[in-house]
Amino acid sequence: MKAASAFVVESPDVVYSPETIEAHYDYRTTRVIREGGVLKVQPTSTRFTFRTARQVPRLGVMLVGWGGNNGSTLTAAVLANRLRLSWPTRAGRKEANYYGSLTQSGTVSLGLDAEGQEVFVPFNALLPMVAPDDLVFDGWDISSLNLAEAMRRAQVLDCGLQEQLWPHMEALRPRPSVYIPEFIAANQSARANNLIPGTRAQQLEQIRKDIRDFRHREELDKVIVLWTANTERFCDVVQGLNDTAENLLCTIQNTLVPGALELAEQHRVFVGGDDFKSGQTKVKSVLVDFLISSGLKTMSIVSYNHLGNNDGQNLSAPQQFRSKEVSKSSVVDDMVQSNPVLYALGEEPDHCVVIKYVPYVGDSKRALDEYTSELMLGGTNTLVLHNTCEKGVAPVAPNGCTGDTNGHPQGASPMPMA
Repeated sequence: MKAASAFVVESPDVVYSPETIEAHYDYRTTRVIREGGVLKVQPTSTRFTFRTARQVPRLGVMLVGWGGNNGSTLTAAVLANRLRLSWPTRAGRKEANYYGSLTQSGTVSLGLDAEGQEVFVPFNALLPMVAPDDLVFDGWDISSLNLAEAMRRAQVLDCGLQEQLWPHMEALRPRPSVYIPEFIAANQSARANNLIPGTRAQQLEQIRKDIRDFRHREELDKVIVLWTANTERFCDVVQGLNDTAENLLCTIQNTLVPGALELAEQHRVFVGGDDFKSGQTKVKSVLVDFLISSGLKTMSIVSYNHLGNNDGQNLSAPQQFRSKEVSKSSVVDDMVQSNPVLYALGEEPDHCVVIKYVPYVGDSKRALDEYTSELMLGGTNTLVLHNTCEKGVAPVAPNGCTGDTNGHPQGASPMPMA
């Protein structure tokens, strides 16, 4: 059935005003109490109030690593859609679109109509959301290439599209960025010609100044800072260094360690993830959940990747690979811990992640996954997947909305690309 474009909720729990949409939601769950070997289950209910601003803000996005594959391709995608571009390819003429975007290409079921037909609305009709065509971009990069040159260097987009985008992207140039060699792979040093000088404190103040300048110059209501740069080296959690918000402020790091999360909670700001999780890792999350939920005991997960873009070169350094290995390997932990019938305490699948740098394949990432699970009566099942995808055009960006859970609104402007 064709998707509708607008709807109104008629409920005492939803109140519309000119400024906001306020919704009350009763979250029902259960509390489990262990007494003498018996589990006592008590139903509980918590009422939340979500308040969403109806006025869509003018939103700016500052990308860390703006001139990389992801940053340049995201900027190109928004410009191509804004300009309604089309270009010839050997498979025919292509037009700009937002395929792969949950909010721009997905729909949500509202329920059944009088004829019993299911009614769908576009995902982006659920709440007032910023249209991706209206996003304003800026950012930092250790490379001084303008966005047009960065797009050509990335080798992601067809030449016909690059030619049309060139005059629109040539004037876009990243701001100087912070370069700390011990956190970045040595093979990135050749690109590092656009750097903020001074001490760490001076560099931090310059970043803050850049954000203020961007917001003022573009007359923005809100600014989102999004990490699109290469993977930094793995950061260990050290007591007294980055385990609490207080300690973190004394020794600031650029990783989602516990202190960073605690600091975000204290200041009521959102922190969104440490992995774009747009391809192989997302499939792994869904597939392992399916296997374990089906009663199969998954005991071996092996993920092999090779790619040739700058992301692949960066991950060829051991410390950078370690960060990616941790984020990719930890996605199945919750599923394993949720099933004590299959897994004893402390038992977990063997999990191996391999990433190799193969320059010839460029942005075309190859991923091979093997999942081996135990069946009844000693049987086993092995599922093998192979995927090839241009990494730069995989859906990568996050979404959000404005919520209010305890009388103190938390602001987050949706950036609807993924």
